[in-house]
Amino acid sequence: MTPQDIVVRAMTRSELDTALDWAAAEGWNPGLDDAESFYAVDPQGFFIAECAGEALGCVSAVAYDETFGYVGLFIVRPPFRRRGVGLRLLNVALARLQGRNVGLDAAIDMQRIYARYGFQFAHRDIRHQCVGGGVSPEGLTDLACVPFDDIMRYDAAVFPTSRAKFLSRWISQPRSVALAVAPHGRLAGYGVLRACREGYRIGPLFADDAQIASDLLQGLCARAPGARIFLDTPEANPAAIALTQRRNMTALFDTARMYVKGPPPGRIDRCYGIATFELG
Repeated sequence: MTPQDIVVRAMTRSELDTALDWAAAEGWNPGLDDAESFYAVDPQGFFIAECAGEALGCVSAVAYDETFGYVGLFIVRPPFRRRGVGLRLLNVALARLQGRNVGLDAAIDMQRIYARYGFQFAHRDIRHQCVGGGVSPEGLTDLACVPFDDIMRYDAAVFPTSRAKFLSRWISQPRSVALAVAPHGRLAGYGVLRACREGYRIGPLFADDAQIASDLLQGLCARAPGARIFLDTPEANPAAIALTQRRNMTALFDTARMYVKGPPPGRIDRCYGIATFELG
């Protein structure tokens, strides 16, 4: 196989399921219902590489709007690595998002490669784990009781841009729990727990302060007693790291969050857990 033999094209919706199977094989532990939320954001933003009809790898290049995009789900199947497949996929992804600030979560040892494309290190994201259980604190409410416009406004103050298509599905997906803290009707934090290939993942976990984040985390953990629970925490928020330490969570691995145009605006101090490495 030569680089000229590699064809990159847009994925179908069913092929995204296959790509998430590849992600599971890599140990990324995707959610059982992630695909619907991912594909809804940007159906043209998912690509597969082929040679003679055989699937070689994939990448996502999701355009949230004209200013911000995200690269993820970047996988080359093991038999086809170091044969130019990854380079073709990355070039297609970056061409599609040209002109935007583009983010990604890179394996730590891949930072130099992404730096060649203009990506700059912003901070580490660290996957932590704990075991679910315990009693849910008082003061939590079902996120479905909060007006969606309020959720969007709160989320957009933390995430680099508005992501209504993603949120509308993410917070109501099957096999999930979404909780909020909203004293006197004002949203002060929310979190989502979703079923994954192994256990559950929490994300996003956004909150005004560490106490609200802790209450949301405990409330979500209480919904999955005895299960493994994972939280992807930005090191750039020291209060988030301190929260994982107070709960004796175990750090499993980390990634390098990188951006082409530097860290975008957003209340990183309110981010105690990102939604997903694949879409930010």
